[in-house]
Amino acid sequence: MQKPLGIYIHIPFCKQKCIYCDFYSRPGREADMDAYCAALQARILETDFSGCAVDTIYFGGGTPSLLGSRRLTALLETVYRACAVVPEAEITLEANPDSVGDRCALEHLRSAGFNRISLGMQSASDAELAALRRVHTMQQVREAVEMARNAGFDNLSLDLIYGLPEQNVSSWRKNLKEAVKLLPEHLSCYGLKAEKGTPLYAQRERLPGEEIQAEMYLETVRFLEEKGYFQYEISNFAKPGRASRHNLKYWTLNEYIGFGPGAHSDFRGVRRAWARDLESWLARRPTLSEEQMISPDERAAEWLMLGLRTVYGLDPACYETRFQKPFAPFLPFLQRCAQAGYAQKTDGRWRLTPQGFLVSNAIIGELLDLLSTS
Repeated sequence: MQKPLGIYIHIPFCKQKCIYCDFYSRPGREADMDAYCAALQARILETDFSGCAVDTIYFGGGTPSLLGSRRLTALLETVYRACAVVPEAEITLEANPDSVGDRCALEHLRSAGFNRISLGMQSASDAELAALRRVHTMQQVREAVEMARNAGFDNLSLDLIYGLPEQNVSSWRKNLKEAVKLLPEHLSCYGLKAEKGTPLYAQRERLPGEEIQAEMYLETVRFLEEKGYFQYEISNFAKPGRASRHNLKYWTLNEYIGFGPGAHSDFRGVRRAWARDLESWLARRPTLSEEQMISPDERAAEWLMLGLRTVYGLDPACYETRFQKPFAPFLPFLQRCAQAGYAQKTDGRWRLTPQGFLVSNAIIGELLDLLSTS
């Protein structure tokens, strides 16, 4: 039986860097797009996919839509040549509203096999978008959604960011309302973090405090649940049956393989990461920044950490069967979390509540300490 596999393809091009962006992307390198795509195709074709059935493909970035439909279609066709792709595979394209193309380009992508589109909306306020150095407007978001629908995309996700400079709960709620008006099947709502090395880091005092960000988060959960969106991961919400199958691979320890600078893989028991270096790919000599076998203890730690990011939580029986370790050492702490309102046990699984998600880093850290001493 072939094992399911996800493929991630990183497109490191963008028009300009947003002030918060810590992803690997290189603005103003349009002249390198053809050479980069050729290098990607060569690397994909020489990869051994034997025994695998690809059921998710995700084009992320950067801004993948900047490549245009011709290059994107050629890359997808290369994947189909290189490996077995199941007929019902989820194939996602990240796109910025200003570079999504016209209806003809979207129809070309849809007919090539792309069936899910993720738009970087980020905010419904043009003033907030400008402050983030986003290069689109809210009107362009509306137009991009309409074109995607007309081209046949019936699985659409919107990315939003809360905790923007000078933002409050009321203005964030307006962004949510405008997003839901567009009837997406999926929403990703991320709290803004000021990463070192980004322009935003120098402005971090302007960001809302932790208490206000917590209010924004809880308002997100409440509002989207009211609108029929199921929270399945800390930052992700979907209509029934529309959770991102590719992203779930990361959180449920299923295998995936990444291509492009900065892309990661968890494939055949080895964790790999490509160096964040576009030039090495253009020269057809990409290098790895990480490559290591995943030990049983590391895998158990990942299982705990990633499981608690989702509403599916931790299944003690699954843990004991998979890792041949007792789950009992975690129970006293999880019971204290439940008494504090941070966790709950339902259907035999331990899950974090929305309040627990707010302090998930501390909870996960405690569980990892318990794991190291068990």
